[in-house]
Amino acid sequence: MADLRNNFVGIKSPNPFWLASAPPTDKAYNVERAFKAGWGGVVWKTLGEEGPPVVNVNGPRYGAIWGADRRLLGLNNIELITDRDLQTNLREMKQVKMNWPDRALVASIMVPCEEQAWKAILPLVEETGADGIELNFGCPHGMSERGMGSAVGQVPEYIEMVVRWCKQYTRMPVITKLTPNITDIRRPARAAKAGGTDAVSLINTINSIVSVDLDNFAPNPTVGGKGSHGGYCGPAVKPIALNMVAEIARDPETYGLPISGIGGITTWRDAAEFLVLGAGNVQVCTAAMTYGFKIVQEMITGLSDWMDEKGHRTLDDITGRAVQNVTDWQYLNLNYIAKAKIDQDACIKCGRCYIACEDTSHQAITNFVDGVRHFEVMDEECVGCNLCVSVCPVEKCITMEQLPAGSLDKRTGKVVDPNYANWTTHPNNPMARQAAE
Repeated sequence: MADLRNNFVGIKSPNPFWLASAPPTDKAYNVERAFKAGWGGVVWKTLGEEGPPVVNVNGPRYGAIWGADRRLLGLNNIELITDRDLQTNLREMKQVKMNWPDRALVASIMVPCEEQAWKAILPLVEETGADGIELNFGCPHGMSERGMGSAVGQVPEYIEMVVRWCKQYTRMPVITKLTPNITDIRRPARAAKAGGTDAVSLINTINSIVSVDLDNFAPNPTVGGKGSHGGYCGPAVKPIALNMVAEIARDPETYGLPISGIGGITTWRDAAEFLVLGAGNVQVCTAAMTYGFKIVQEMITGLSDWMDEKGHRTLDDITGRAVQNVTDWQYLNLNYIAKAKIDQDACIKCGRCYIACEDTSHQAITNFVDGVRHFEVMDEECVGCNLCVSVCPVEKCITMEQLPAGSLDKRTGKVVDPNYANWTTHPNNPMARQAAE
């Protein structure tokens, strides 16, 4: 059986599934129940400095995007950091860590961007026995307007500065949580590394307005007739998160920097995709809020079964395995030719492939042959875009098949070249022509 034990920057847990800093990790009651369900670790809901706790709204805090079957695809929230007293949180954290010494407990922290504020809170957190800290540089609403959260995460110089303070004032591993609300995720990651961070975690939520109430003409969630931008999370953000994780994993300046992957993880497969793209573990929030803590049991079983099936013994066997296959567009093989094929036995003749292809410039699929409704790919028109695969409601009804080297591409009239070629040397590339001259 696959060994799912995880060691992330010295923080050990029985599996790589942690609950992210969010409402499910706001108190001991929740965290204890999560550990009983099987979660390997938690990042406690973000702590603020001593003094009056932050004030959350007392009305709606969430807005949603649903699929056609009412399945939750995206969640927008306007909730702030913990509104519980700091000392109460610290006492509960200490007790939980004593009760569950084999589980990872990490404290998320957000205080003003002042050295004294960080210097003051770090010893208090350290005294709880927490395994590490996560610097919340990601929150895009409420706290960012106060000069914290993403207001710090969007300025690499601030990130490096605060990380240096934390490394100076605590023995605990430092995980820097990055905001996706930035043009190039590599810059804040490089800054965190320069400051001495032990790891980065990403992504935090994406700044968003999820929808508008067309009766009240106000953004959702609506509080007293008004709405605000909030943080977007859930399955819909997974593609953005995967790309950003991969960007950091393959950047020469941050290569090897441990990554905790976050963003839309709902199944074991989602988690595996983050792991193979370079994440050392994963954090989950929306899935637990939607389906409950026990969803981790399916994640554990699914990941273990897949690893057994593929012969992977430990997490180290899969971590980062896909990074080498992530490249820039200009290096993709222009001599790779594929055509779509429709399984006529599986086809339900809905015509979605035909409509998509017909209205997307290619006109490479028939809809009638000899007066009979029939959908078939015309190789002489197919560019291999695989849009038809994406819109077909029947899994594996349409597949992409590579043309072997030496065969004829009916669309171009050229023989498929077996040699690798990319845009950097293509004769149509102006830069390539200039280099040749």
